[in-house]
Amino acid sequence: MLKSYVIRSGHFTDAQKKAYASLAENYVIPFAEEKLDLKKNFANTRNVTLEIGFGMGVTTAEIAQANPDKNYIGMEVHRPGIGRLLWEIEKRSLSNIRIIEYDAVYAVEKMIPDASLEAVHIFFPDPWPKKRHRKRRLVQRPFTETLAKCLKPGGYLYMVTDWEDYALHALEELNATASLKNAYESFAPPQKWRPVTKFEQKGLTKEHVIRELYFTKLR
Repeated sequence: MLKSYVIRSGHFTDAQKKAYASLAENYVIPFAEEKLDLKKNFANTRNVTLEIGFGMGVTTAEIAQANPDKNYIGMEVHRPGIGRLLWEIEKRSLSNIRIIEYDAVYAVEKMIPDASLEAVHIFFPDPWPKKRHRKRRLVQRPFTETLAKCLKPGGYLYMVTDWEDYALHALEELNATASLKNAYESFAPPQKWRPVTKFEQKGLTKEHVIRELYFTKLR
């Protein structure tokens, strides 16, 4: 199976380990080759947003805290990041986040029901800059078509990157995804509700250009 990520080394702190050990049972949904019952997973019928690759999860927690009337599923393979998000969930007393610890390309296909999501967030995915590695990029067909199937009519896919080549490539791939429509003429203006991530701030310090893409699901 072609993977769109690499497991990078990172310190798994004692706090993250403790959070993972004590909270994963409550918030991490085990991978299974069957569609989720989102109403059962969240014990309500609120709209669900999927975030792919949430990193350390602070932005995920901030967005979820600002929108208690919405549900969020985060997909991540980096266990220290999962531990940190679980720590944030406990610290902020959040009840509207669930986590899937698995490769998103496979987990979305197997676990997310069609027309079940209000939104998909993909913030600063691995750019795979070398030409021979582009096939590993997350935001390209056929995966964009799989994501589009999971969106409700009128739902949106929102991607942010500081890698120009990836932004142009993703724009082309999303434009070619039949059931999605660009909400803007090209790149989107910054969405004011999205917090600036730690990774993004480092990029801005280096004068990287942040590019945003915002596509909606056709009715």
